[in-house]
Amino acid sequence: MKLQFSAEDELFRAEFSAWLADNLTGEFEKIRYRGGPGDEHMYPSERHQWEKKMAAGGWTCIGWPEAYGGKDASIEQQVIFHEEYARVGGPGRMGHIGEGLTGPTIIAYGSEEQKQKYLPGILDGTELWCQGYSEPSAGSDLAAVKTKAVLDEGLNKWRISGQKVWTSLAHESDWCFVVARTDPQSQRHKGLGFFLVKMDQPGIEVRPIEQLTGTSEFNEVFFDEAVAEDILGQPGEGWAIAMALLGFERGVSTLGQQMLFQNELDTIVQVAKNNGASQDPALRQRIAEAHTGLRLMRYNAMRMLSDPSSGDLDKSALVYKLHWASWHRNLGKLAMDVLGPESEICASGPYELTRLQSMYLFTRSDTIYGGTNQVQRNIIAERGLGMPREAKG
Repeated sequence: MKLQFSAEDELFRAEFSAWLADNLTGEFEKIRYRGGPGDEHMYPSERHQWEKKMAAGGWTCIGWPEAYGGKDASIEQQVIFHEEYARVGGPGRMGHIGEGLTGPTIIAYGSEEQKQKYLPGILDGTELWCQGYSEPSAGSDLAAVKTKAVLDEGLNKWRISGQKVWTSLAHESDWCFVVARTDPQSQRHKGLGFFLVKMDQPGIEVRPIEQLTGTSEFNEVFFDEAVAEDILGQPGEGWAIAMALLGFERGVSTLGQQMLFQNELDTIVQVAKNNGASQDPALRQRIAEAHTGLRLMRYNAMRMLSDPSSGDLDKSALVYKLHWASWHRNLGKLAMDVLGPESEICASGPYELTRLQSMYLFTRSDTIYGGTNQVQRNIIAERGLGMPREAKG
């Protein structure tokens, strides 16, 4: 694991830093520090325009191979990218699902025709993606999906029917990748397909789910014989592809998440200095522990990125979700304790929350979505340590 940056890496830093200074201004000034956890509903159109601005400057998909429009940036350069982006308050990325998950998966498993069809829209920031994994009966247990895919021989395309849930930014997205069952007789991990589905079509209904914050960043998505534009890989290979995508999710894309966490921690530290909370020894200790935990998170992420081109990760990646979810939940509680009585006062009217209040409410879900803490501990025990599988009742 490298913790030092070369002269070439520092030139990369200077180039990106200068571009941000020149471009994250004017019409984009108001979206600095916006769009993070609990704040994803803010300025969606402006943040989408920012994606296009980054694309025009050549700053999207920097880790992709040059053959597909990326910079083939090293892990060290991708770390620098996220560090500098966070340092200036770069807004939450609208295109992160496409750039960090869909694109790498298509590069690894798609046909050349599919790469030419889907990658340009992600690269230029014009097409946004969402993730169709979870269902009402298949959250942490993804293998229990019931959404079905039936081949329409007349169209020579698959039709998708079923329901997905907790689909972040589905209401803003142009495309969705969907895991669905191609073999109705199959069970668990077998008989699944990985589909690429256009959102703007008959047979798809998006319903918002209201959160504690009063906003609706994620949704239910209902499919009624919606047409899948393509299947990635072959029928029955959906589980392997879905797991590879989760490798990308636990990979380079985690670096951007950590930089958002750093911005939140910096805000908490500044509040503590301003209101005197930094003089409380117990709060000072908790701030120090939050700083230490975030640094450990970064070092573990850099260690586990063994081969980001294939989605394969070191087994150390198994602890990542459990670590960051618990850390971020504790950070939300720390923010409220640092704010003191102000934490219970809305900025103006109902649901007019500050960034830290929204963050706190959002962190209540961190240990649930994307795999509950309990499920993550089972994965660590069974897959990482080779312990006997949990007994099923």
